[in-house]
Amino acid sequence: MLSLLSEPIPFTAILTLLGLLVGSFLNVVIHRLPRMMEQEWQAQCAQLQGEAPPSAPPLSLARPGSRCPQCGHPIRALENIPILSYLLLGGKCKACKAPISLRYPLTEAAAALLAGFAAWHFGPGWQAIGATLLLWTLLVLAMIDLDTQLLPDSLTLPLLWLGLLFNLNGQFVPLSSAVIGAMAGYLSLWSVYWLFKLVTGKEGMGYGDFKLLAALGAWMGWTMLPCIILLSSVVGAIVGITLMIVARHGRNIPIPFGPYLAAAGIIALFWGESLNRLYLGSGA
Repeated sequence: MLSLLSEPIPFTAILTLLGLLVGSFLNVVIHRLPRMMEQEWQAQCAQLQGEAPPSAPPLSLARPGSRCPQCGHPIRALENIPILSYLLLGGKCKACKAPISLRYPLTEAAAALLAGFAAWHFGPGWQAIGATLLLWTLLVLAMIDLDTQLLPDSLTLPLLWLGLLFNLNGQFVPLSSAVIGAMAGYLSLWSVYWLFKLVTGKEGMGYGDFKLLAALGAWMGWTMLPCIILLSSVVGAIVGITLMIVARHGRNIPIPFGPYLAAAGIIALFWGESLNRLYLGSGA
């Protein structure tokens, strides 16, 4: 088994299959983590007001078991095989035939493809494993931010520390670059936030965006931050203008910035060095 992990093709296949399996769990995290946070906030508010906490049953990533949101039908193991079960069930609940969102198999497929591409790009070793963990977390953060405009500390902060841990021996960048990247990533958006608030009196982004950029800086170093910021701004502008034109998305409706940071982080992880060399070369 260890010999297989040292060969590029088996390593890529194994990591892709693992991504498919993990993708099913990522769906659970995307769906439940914001609800767990809301439940915790409600309990804290009740405690501060001297009231009894809400009587809702406690929610975790493991319990209760997954059920159809329409009829409560328990989703058994054979109905929860990534992608395959969705296809066999025709995209509908086995019990009530209510449609199952396409985002579930798409998330599973994305987790598998990202893991497989990381394995192929970096080759067998800790770099590919670290990159896969980063990519899975970025996928979850992007989806949660799209749904709720939240970037949970329970994901962004461990991601930051994990980036520093992987760079202790310079897996991606020297540790000094990673530490500076974490600080500069946070402070750059923090400065933009306060400048925008002083000028307009409004909040242009949330603190979760600062922490996410700090985490990306911890993984990829401070030299990659300009590339990430530029890419996220360009992608955000394109998507925002498209939404306003095609979907008549109002200018006053907030658009989460986390997905654009996540997308920029993915691009920078694989092609950031090439983009930096291209930019610096064209400017020389």
